[in-house]
Amino acid sequence: PAPGTMVLITGASSGLGEEFAKQLASRGHDLALAARRVDRMDVTAAELRKEHGVEVLVFERDLGNEAGCRALLEDVEASGKDLVGLVNNAGFGSSGRFHEMDQDWELQQVRLNVETVHLLTGAVLPGMVERGEGSVLNVASIASFQPLPNMATYSATKAFVRVFSEAVNAELSGTGVSCTALCPGPMATEWEEVSNVGSGWMPGVAYVSTETAVRAAVKGMVRGARVVVPGRIPQALAWGGHLAPRSVVLPATRFFGDLRRK
Repeated sequence: PAPGTMVLITGASSGLGEEFAKQLASRGHDLALAARRVDRMDVTAAELRKEHGVEVLVFERDLGNEAGCRALLEDVEASGKDLVGLVNNAGFGSSGRFHEMDQDWELQQVRLNVETVHLLTGAVLPGMVERGEGSVLNVASIASFQPLPNMATYSATKAFVRVFSEAVNAELSGTGVSCTALCPGPMATEWEEVSNVGSGWMPGVAYVSTETAVRAAVKGMVRGARVVVPGRIPQALAWGGHLAPRSVVLPATRFFGDLRRK
C-alpha cells in the first residue's frame, strides 16, 4: 500500500466486514471502518493497530439514508487520505412472503442494499480513475443469480448489486480501477439472525467460512475480477440457478422456502 492511502469498509462491526478489516490490515492497508455499532469497531481497530501497525479510523454512521452516506464521505475526505479501496458490505436480508412483510423494513432494505452501494461507488470512483488505481468491492450474494420466493426483496437487491458491478467493471477497463461483485453463499454470521432465515437454512456442505470468502474476495479485488463466488458448492448453486429455466427454479425455491418457514 502506498503511504497516504486507505480502504473504506462499511458494515465493519461484525461478520464479513470485520474479516475484511483483519485481512486488509494484514496486508498493510490503513483502514476506515463504518457502521452503527462503534463499540465493536473500536475493539477491532485497537487489535489491528497493535498487531499490524496500521492506522484505523472508526466512524459511527447509519448508512441506511443519504445523509449518513454523505457524512461518511466527508469523514473520509477530512482524513486527508486517498481511497484505494472501498468494500460495500453494509446490508441485510429478510425472509417471508412479500405481501406479509413489514413494508417499511423491506424499503429500508432496498435503500441500504441498493442506494447506499450506488451512492458510495459513484462517489469514490472518479478519484480512483483520476489517480489510475483503486478497487471497489460490492457484496452481493449467490441469491443474485435467480429470483428467490420468500426472499423476494433480498434477491432482487443483490441482483442489482451484481449486475451493476459487472457493468461498471467493464466500463473501467484500461483505467487501472476495477469493480468486483462478491457473491458468497451461506455463512454462519449475524445475517441469518437478522434476515430471520434461521441457522442451517441451506445444507452444511454449502457453507463457506468468512475467512475463506474474504480471502477469495481480496484476491479478486487485486486482479480486478468481475465476479467472485467463493466455494465449489456455492458456485454450482449460483450458476445452476442462473442457467436453469425459471419454470423449474421458482417452484423449487418456493417449495424449500415454504418448508423452511414451517
